[in-house]
Amino acid sequence: MKIGICGTMSVGKTTLVKALKELPEFKDYKFATERSKYLNSLGIPLNHETTIEGQTIFLAERVTELMCENIITDRTIIDVMAFTQSAIKTSYLDADAFEDYAQRFVKQYDYIFYVSPNGIPMEDNGIRETDLDYRKEIDLLIQALLFKHRPVYYTISGTTEERIQQIREALQI
Repeated sequence: MKIGICGTMSVGKTTLVKALKELPEFKDYKFATERSKYLNSLGIPLNHETTIEGQTIFLAERVTELMCENIITDRTIIDVMAFTQSAIKTSYLDADAFEDYAQRFVKQYDYIFYVSPNGIPMEDNGIRETDLDYRKEIDLLIQALLFKHRPVYYTISGTTEERIQQIREALQI
């Protein structure tokens, strides 16, 4: 089973994946969490400063995750496409071509859980963008991409415990 958690920055995706890792029903899964600090340390620009080259690296990471049998990841290809579309250093033509290529992998997820940012304050982890307008832009792009590409997805919200329960219900476990 390939499960992706998607959403804009600072909505608790990584926290949720780390909590799922502790549950016995997911003992046979691999877990992939945020790698932004590492990639940034390599000089790969993030957020609105990202480039098509940087987003290609992020896409390669997501595709590599999809090659695993059982995986739960705190980022999806939908997220990568949204950040590519909003990048100020990426042309519209490149962003469209990138999306056209990347979308072929979206259907490989068995489930995507979209985390709504509603009611969740922005936190500064020293790496992520903290601009609330940018956060909203990414969220709107993610929602539009979910609508456009129509993977199997569920919107989840609330506390980490409430989100876990919503995931259990969707997976019928």
